[in-house]
Amino acid sequence: MSTTTPALHDLAPASSATVAVPALAAIAPPAAAPVTPAAPRRGRPPARDGRITGQPAFVLHSYPHKETSLIVDVFTREYGRIALVAKGAKRPHSQLRGVLQTFQPLQAGWTGKSELRILTGAEWVGGMLPLEKTALLCGFYLNELLVKLLARDDPHPVLFDHYVATLNQLAHNEPPPIVLRKFERALLKETGVAADLTCCTGTRQAVEAGQVYVVDPERGPRPARASDAWPRITGKTLLDMEREDYLDVATQAQSKLLMRFLLAHQLGGATLNTRQILIDLMQL
Repeated sequence: MSTTTPALHDLAPASSATVAVPALAAIAPPAAAPVTPAAPRRGRPPARDGRITGQPAFVLHSYPHKETSLIVDVFTREYGRIALVAKGAKRPHSQLRGVLQTFQPLQAGWTGKSELRILTGAEWVGGMLPLEKTALLCGFYLNELLVKLLARDDPHPVLFDHYVATLNQLAHNEPPPIVLRKFERALLKETGVAADLTCCTGTRQAVEAGQVYVVDPERGPRPARASDAWPRITGKTLLDMEREDYLDVATQAQSKLLMRFLLAHQLGGATLNTRQILIDLMQL
């Protein structure tokens, strides 16, 4: 599997044919660009002489480095998103060629204290089903969100566990729109930019299921006004989202619009390559 980044926010049913995904090497590596400060960094295990071994990790993205190496963007459980130089990984007989694949659980090791560390080892752990068709596109969408919204060297073990659970849910054909909404919400919560959807900003009054609201990306829900251009969301949808209850069709539709709006704000106008690729592939 190549390390690519397709697109996804809105989902159509998977076709019976396997979808070919363009190579990510043709896409410039995206930089993390949250427009709102993330939550304070958390503690992580001490590293002796800058050497780490046996760290749970997933490859998010990779691109060529010099003639025979790769720079690999990985998401680790205790160290967050980090960049590693995989020396010689492009050589035909390199053991790393078959290991550094997206959506495969790894045990990784590295050395160094600079922003760009040196990969010292990577071992495939196994135990997860591969992603196929629409689930594969969803996986690349998750990876692009993490690359663009997570600052490097900012540990998020809870989000890492949620990422693993989300990949498993997609691999087992759970409904992609519901799975993605839950992950998007978890991502905003873990990076410290998600408001409480159960009470109004300013007044702190409880959100009522029968009322209509808008969600200020910087502050949270408030009653909708006639002049508002932001997505109008019912109180029921906001309460359902806080409970992670997406069974209602109206909740699914409104939460999709709301999360698209909130993520666009956090991306600061940056586009998601995966979204456009999905539109192109499926002619939506």
